[in-house]
Amino acid sequence: MIQWWQIVLLTLYSAYQICDELTVNTSAGSPVFAGFIAGLIMGDLQTGLWIGGSLQLMVLGVGTFGGASRIDATSGAVLATAFSVAQGIKPELAISTIAVPVAALMVYTDILGRFSTTYFAHRIDSHVAQFNYKGIERNYLLGALPWALSRALPVFLALALGGGFVEMLVKGIQNVQWFADGLTLAGKMLPGLGFAILLHYLPVKRNWHYLALGFAITAILTTIYTNLMTVGGALATVAKHFDATPLKGLPMIGIAIIGAALATIHYKNGQHLAKLQAEQPVQTATLSESGEIEDDEL
Repeated sequence: MIQWWQIVLLTLYSAYQICDELTVNTSAGSPVFAGFIAGLIMGDLQTGLWIGGSLQLMVLGVGTFGGASRIDATSGAVLATAFSVAQGIKPELAISTIAVPVAALMVYTDILGRFSTTYFAHRIDSHVAQFNYKGIERNYLLGALPWALSRALPVFLALALGGGFVEMLVKGIQNVQWFADGLTLAGKMLPGLGFAILLHYLPVKRNWHYLALGFAITAILTTIYTNLMTVGGALATVAKHFDATPLKGLPMIGIAIIGAALATIHYKNGQHLAKLQAEQPVQTATLSESGEIEDDEL
């Protein structure tokens, strides 16, 4: 059962995360961070990180441009983690039955929040004409309320009133085993879908060598460090003072170092190319992979 103080904390975080995403953008509004916070509040950090990380992978290639709305995987991670821990639901099942539907439904509250803020935007315009700086600041801050409520109110209602309904829904799904297995499989496939969307929008054709290199490095380092962890575990059983824990972080450290080196090389090459172009400017039109002209000087 979800305690009242957990509902309050999760609701406050839901109100803050969207404001953070729209202003300072410290990544506190990302699904993986939401899973971390929700897991911390619910007392099961591992489940929170698993759900948040899975949803983060799902929306890697999804973005908003202009006034477009997207699925709210962050709120989905909060509710999926809360109900998964409180009701004992499998994380994969919580993603497919709670997180994804909630993320899709929250598009409508996002649109409502966008519409509501226009009232404060028009008030700011009138204060700008009057040079009323206090009024501008006041209405700017008030404009955060519709955004905060667009996330906090649905999350609060779902946590406060939806526990019994979610439990009944999950039990009904689990009684139909083939359907439950299908939803569990779908939950596991969503991170792969996120990678596919991301690769679709990235310039892979132009930088396929980096993709191949990253895949090879990841595979090689994972194999090497997995064997090292096995050896470390065997040594830990023989030598009591041997600690194999530091070996667990080696794969990501190795990949991060190699990635930083490649990024530095790419940056320096870009700087060198920019210097050459500055010395010998040439008016040429460049085409993107989609066929659009990127040079706006024509």
